[in-house]
Amino acid sequence: MSIVMTVVLGSLLFVTQAMAQEMGGNATAATEGTVDTNMEIVLQKVKADKKLLVASNMDLSDAEGKKFWPLYDAYQKELEQINRRLGRGIKEYADAFNQGNGNISNDTAKKLVSEVLSLEEAEVKLKRAYADKIGKVLPATKTARYIQIENKIRAFLKAELAQEIPLIQ
Repeated sequence: MSIVMTVVLGSLLFVTQAMAQEMGGNATAATEGTVDTNMEIVLQKVKADKKLLVASNMDLSDAEGKKFWPLYDAYQKELEQINRRLGRGIKEYADAFNQGNGNISNDTAKKLVSEVLSLEEAEVKLKRAYADKIGKVLPATKTARYIQIENKIRAFLKAELAQEIPLIQ
């Protein structure tokens, strides 16, 4: 694994662990502002590290870069909306889980499952749309490489979240 990949994945791990800690509701009102500020700093660092990871693995010419990077930025902006929905879903699950000591009502479980599946569909739809857009400005091999990079990062993040989020009892 490259040093850049290690740094990005380490940053993602830190963010994931911080999200899991927030699920436990251990932050007090006095520290929530500090936690939010620190999380924003970390998220900005992760975004920069991720872009560096992509740049170091894409081997783009100057002409390709001029066409690719605006699409990358637009994709990341839309992906951020999915991430926000994911964060809200995790918080909703954590609240229900904590309130019921691990037990969640059938209605809440149905709602959560629906949202998870909706998020997965939205992510695939977004990825497909941008793969098509990127495929118009880059060779298929570089488009595939970019999708692979995104998939690896997302898989790591999802694996870490899955490890931190307890199963419904």
